[in-house]
Amino acid sequence: MLAKSLLGSLVRESRRALSTSAARTGGGGLMIHRDTNENNSETPFEFSEENKNRANAIMSIYPEGHKRAAVIPLLDLAQRQNGGWLPISAMHHVAEFIGMPRMRVYEVATFYTMFMRNPVGKYHVQICTTTPCWLRGSDEILKAIKENLNIKVGETSADKMFTLSEVECLGACVNAPMVQINDDYYEDLTEKDMHEILEDLKAGKKPPAGPRSGRYAAEPFGKLTSLTEKPPGPGDFVRADL
Repeated sequence: MLAKSLLGSLVRESRRALSTSAARTGGGGLMIHRDTNENNSETPFEFSEENKNRANAIMSIYPEGHKRAAVIPLLDLAQRQNGGWLPISAMHHVAEFIGMPRMRVYEVATFYTMFMRNPVGKYHVQICTTTPCWLRGSDEILKAIKENLNIKVGETSADKMFTLSEVECLGACVNAPMVQINDDYYEDLTEKDMHEILEDLKAGKKPPAGPRSGRYAAEPFGKLTSLTEKPPGPGDFVRADL
């Protein structure tokens, strides 16, 4: 009976994990492309003249025989041109631009969660809920975002202004809890901070990025607890055998 109970629990947990991951936006979730009116192989996409020059400049960095290594920066360029998400027609254009099979481009675009394969809002709010941020209160920050925008994880607001994604570590653990909004990090957050940031964006203002606690970058809140003494110089060392 105990074995059956444990097996049942594992099955329920695996179903729960599957349904949770499928709700995530972009590279997470389903890897299968499904045509929509705004995302199909017939959707027009071509690099603008400015971005074509940028793409050629990027390609020039890579030596002959290694041009395919430019696929990530070119996909990023295409995504930025398209308002923050990457339609399949843009993948096809990148594949043609580089001269590589479409399937190789699909593999990259579906592997990296930075590539959003479905439409997103003007502001893509990505909240980290990995252990360091969770210990510092990311659940409360996520709750504040949901309440302020009236959306759930994986959803876009009715006015197409905000998309909310829950993501893994964004590499700013010492400044937890934090969110990334488009290219900016907002760190050392409280629920009040999060509401203020979202209200500024709604009003067309640009909230200052970085820590909201007043500290600079990742400096400690208090005094130094290590490396507090003057480091020894070359003449300060004495050989033990003398």
